[in-house]
Amino acid sequence: MALAPPEAAVAAGAEHKLALQVSDNDIDKMNAALNVAANVSRLYAERGDTVQIEIVAFNAGLHMLRSDTSPVKDRLKSFAGSMPNVAFRACGNTLEAMTKREAKPISIVETATIVPAGVVTLMELSEKGWTIVRP
Repeated sequence: MALAPPEAAVAAGAEHKLALQVSDNDIDKMNAALNVAANVSRLYAERGDTVQIEIVAFNAGLHMLRSDTSPVKDRLKSFAGSMPNVAFRACGNTLEAMTKREAKPISIVETATIVPAGVVTLMELSEKGWTIVRP
């Protein structure tokens, strides 16, 4: 019995949904999430499919989306201009905890949207059929 190659498993023109979890303050993991988003976007575009991608940052991973501490801020700006199918979500719970702990206001990069809770966002996306990956 022959197995169909993965690209033949879904008809061309399909829509895919991917959520990437970033929960560590680790530049390599942040870059891995951005690389996965770029590679998945490119592959599906080549196949004639569409893909929506949400990168959800919480806990220490919120540093990815902080205006003052993001080690990938330049890449985030680049994504905003070239990959409109990629959205960035910042955990409001983590933001509130960091603000209290650091006793100063913390801002998030312009390209990100604050959600009430990062984990809840991932759960709800999963419940709607999104694939969740932690690069």
